Amino acid sequence: MRTALHLTTAAWALLSITTAQAQDVAAGKAAFAQCAACHSIDGTNGAGPSLQGVDGRKVGSFPGFRYSRAMKATAYNWDAAKLEAYIANPQAAIPGNVMPFSGLPDAKQRADLVAYLQSLK
Repeated sequence: MRTALHLTTAAWALLSITTAQAQDVAAGKAAFAQCAACHSIDGTNGAGPSLQGVDGRKVGSFPGFRYSRAMKATAYNWDAAKLEAYIANPQAAIPGNVMPFSGLPDAKQRADLVAYLQSLK
């Protein structure tokens, strides 16, 4: 009986930790406010390309935006891991890109922002 109680308690504790660490799309939307100075989510380009449908899209490929050579030469599609790495440190992720943003150091904010970007289909 005691073992079952301990296992149940441990399971609830792990579930609580996982739930607390889950990505929060609403928080990601709030974090996007900083990005919105240059990026839209409605398909129009600004100082930066639109991020509408960015998840799964080839890097440097949104129509009508003039990308740097570094972005055009990047031969992969955006996914959660690549978005997270780029948002954390754009120059380390894609050296030579011209985005004037040094990165978002907070891992939770990055995860939330990536979850929000992935929700933009």
